[in-house]
Order: sequence, then C-alpha cells, then structure tokens
Amino acid sequence: MPWKTTLERAEEDKREGKAPATQAGEFVKEEMEHIRRGKHGAANTKQAIAIGLSKARRAGVDLPPPKKGRTSQKTRKSAESAYRKGHSSAQKKKPSRKRSRAIEGALKRMPRKAASKKALSKHAHDAAKRRGSTSRKKAAQKAVRTRGAAARKRAAQKAAATREKRAA
Repeated sequence: MPWKTTLERAEEDKREGKAPATQAGEFVKEEMEHIRRGKHGAANTKQAIAIGLSKARRAGVDLPPPKKGRTSQKTRKSAESAYRKGHSSAQKKKPSRKRSRAIEGALKRMPRKAASKKALSKHAHDAAKRRGSTSRKKAAQKAVRTRGAAARKRAAQKAAATREKRAA
C-alpha cells in the first residue's frame, strides 16, 4: 500500500495537469526510499522502477502499459493487469497473504544498492544513451531553461572547463 503522502503528491500532480509519467514518478521515489531505508531490496534499478510503476498503475494513475515490441510479453501482461486493477470499479479482491509474504521475502534477500545515487545515475545515463541525439539535446535545453541563474553559471563554467581539458 503506497504512503498517503505519495498518493496526495500524485493527485496534486494530476490536478496541475502533469503527465501520468510524472505522477508515477512519486511512486518510484517512494520505492527508492523503501530500498534505502532497508524495507526490501531490488535486483537492479530497473526492477525498483518497475515496482514503483506497477504501484502507480494499481493506485489508478493513467499510465498505459508499454506498447507491443517495447518490452517482453510477460512485462506487458503484468503492466496491463496492474492497470486494470487500478481502473476497474469492480470489488477489489483481497491480496493473497501467502503470495504477498513470498514476494516480500524474495525482495528482502535482494541487494540495497539498486537505489544508490551511483546506480540511479548510471541507469539514467544508460537510458539517455538509448535515445536519439535530438531528443537528448532537447532535454538538455529544457534543463537549461528551468534552471536558475546560479545553476546556469555553474553549468557554463563546467562546460568551459571541459572544453579546455579536451583542447589540451
């Protein structure tokens, strides 16, 4: 069950007209917090994110399952099931205690490094590498626009230092 604050923040994001992926981000943040606090672990960062997205879908966030060919059939089916659970008005079935305990037990045995700053940074970098250069450039330009003056100045100094280093 997601934290009340997570549900409230996701609801606020929805009211502000933010994208479903942004709303789901609140659940992913919560999942990272669970791992950092030692509630359970995850095999890798991708699994931790997947758990968060699944919780978001079950909580009713309008995050559609991935399209055919984007992920494995098993992942897609799981996402579809979570989406249905969060969007059906039917009587909610009580989760199986045995299954819940088994899942929690398996996650408890997994490492906690999946939510470390280093792991998250590497995952973001790898995900960005899979995107096209135009897409990456647009993301960087948006980041520049949404930064404050001080952050822009630091970024410019860093870029200048990098150029200097490469020229030498």
